[in-house]
Formats: sequence, C-alpha cells, structure tokens
Amino acid sequence: MLVLGIETSCDETGVALYHSKKGLLADALYSQVDMHADYGGVVPELASRDHVRKTIPLIDDTLKQANLSRQDIDGIAYTAGPGLVGALMVGAAIASSLAMALDIPLIGVHHMEGHLLAPMLEDHPPAFPFLGLLVSGGHTQLVSVAGIGQYQILGESLDDAAGEAFDKAAKMLGLDYPGGPRVAKLAEQAVAQFGGTPYRFPRPMTDRPGLDFSFSGLKTFTLNTVQKVRADHEPSEQDKAEIALAFEEAVVDTLRIKCRRALEQTGLKTLVIAGGVSANTRLRSSLEEMTKKLGATVFYARPEFCTDNGAMIAYAGCKRLLSGQRSGSDFKVRPRWPMDELLPLDKV
Repeated sequence: MLVLGIETSCDETGVALYHSKKGLLADALYSQVDMHADYGGVVPELASRDHVRKTIPLIDDTLKQANLSRQDIDGIAYTAGPGLVGALMVGAAIASSLAMALDIPLIGVHHMEGHLLAPMLEDHPPAFPFLGLLVSGGHTQLVSVAGIGQYQILGESLDDAAGEAFDKAAKMLGLDYPGGPRVAKLAEQAVAQFGGTPYRFPRPMTDRPGLDFSFSGLKTFTLNTVQKVRADHEPSEQDKAEIALAFEEAVVDTLRIKCRRALEQTGLKTLVIAGGVSANTRLRSSLEEMTKKLGATVFYARPEFCTDNGAMIAYAGCKRLLSGQRSGSDFKVRPRWPMDELLPLDKV
C-alpha cells in the first residue's frame, strides 16, 4: 500500500510517500520558521495561510521525487490533531478532497503517535513493548507502549512542556525563535569557550515520587538569574552561555531521572525518545549513558524526523489503513486529543 502523508499541525508543512513494503519513498518539508521569527513565535493565522500555499506544491514535488503520479496513491493520511485548529483544517481539507477525487481511503492521524512511531522509519527500529518519552514544544509525556494504539500515559507535564520551556528561556536570553536549538548552541559555547557554568538550576519534581513533570519553576528560576545578572551589568555572551548551559543541564537531568525511574518501575528495557527536543545532543548522550548502565537501549529518529514531518504521518497512517481503519469524508480535527483514547490496531 502506498500512502501519502500530510502534516500541517503547526509551522511546518510536511509531505511524504510511504510504501508498506518498500518503506519511505520520498519526503519534503517546508518550514515557516523565518516568517514567524519576526514575531517571536508562531502566528496561527499566518501559519494556516502558508499551509494553503505550500501543501499542494509539496505533494507534487514529492510525487515527482518518487517518479509517481496521484493515481498511484492507495491511501492518504493527514494530521488530525493535536495542533493549531486552522493549520490542521488546511491539511484535513486537502487530504479529504484528494481522497474523494481519487476514490481512495482516508485516515486522520494523531500527531504525537506519529512522533512516537518515527523511529520505526530507521533501519534498526525498536521492538514493542517500550517506554516512550515524548518531548516537544507542546508535550512532555512518558508513555508505556505495548503496540500501536496501546498506550498508557505514565507521567506528563503539569504546566510547560520541555520544548516550550526552552523557547521561553531563549526569549529571556534575547535569542530568536525557535529557541530550543539556539539555547543548545549557546550551551555548547559555554562548554567549549568558558569551561562550563558556575550555576546549578533546580531539577523540578525529582525529589518526590511519581513520573509527572513541571518546568514552570525552572523557567522562573532562569528569569530570576537573568534579572540578577542584569541588575549588576548588561549580560555578556559568557553570562548568556553559562545560563543556557545551566538551564539545558537541568532539563536534561530531569528527563533522565524520570526516564530511569519509569524504566525501573515498568521493567522495560527499551526507551524511545521522540519529538523536537529529542534531537538535543546532550539529552541523547545522557539517556544513552543511563540506559547502558541499566542494561537497556535507547532509540530515536534521525534529526530531520524529530521535528514535525510528513514521513511519520505517512507511516502511522499506513499501519492504521492496513488494519482497516478509515476516516469519513466529513473530516474532523481535534486541537486537543489525549493519545490514550486511540484504539489498538486489532480493535479498529
């Protein structure tokens, strides 16, 4: 089965073609980062309008890459949520229209399920069951994964997600949007040029039982640190780099501690990290070291499949279409959509 995947949940337009036997055939991505950077964050109306302009040309480009036509497509998958409602509606409308015109099945995919399954696109994918750490701009969750659609939420953020906290810390340091990669780059500068950081930021909620997260207090601690420096002098590049490193270390340590705790509690030996923050090299190194000590293994997608992309939607959609699941032509989107509401493949 050849599936066209369409991702338009936020500020990136992603399109891909996934074949159930041949794997990923082609993919394309258009990022709106430069447009939203002028505003310091995503402007929903602008995001929706740009998806309108870019999605159809990207579909055509992806088909051209694979030397295929629209008539070769056997099914279409689109991101139905969670995400920005206007952006989701664009992808849903285009997917539904194409499916109706081509008389092929349509499936709405959960955005975070797509992220969770993105490592399955690699040459050596993880096997079920596994523990999933979803870390993105909107979500920080620990999930026990028995199979596709078999999800148990073990812990989640009670306030800011890790990616959101990175973006807010970046603003405090005067960095452009998107903040996460820029904070990470500045943190590396602190290590390479300044020998580390004199600061130690709190590791929130690690001194109590449980697997939930909270990053709002860390965000406040970061702001207070910046303000203390600013009260004495204008923050230098070294000041900013040292604060960035302290912040990143705190987030990474918090995630590592919670992942270790979850692995020990569940007895699982495989950890999958997914979502935009999973591309962070310090986080990857820390989790690799931790899992090695536990006799476990960590998996993650290549960097381009950590952020929003069409390949993960095409893959997840293909699996659900093959199981017999279908969405109606009266497409629906869900800006909020708990992942544990999804059905296992054998129950659709």
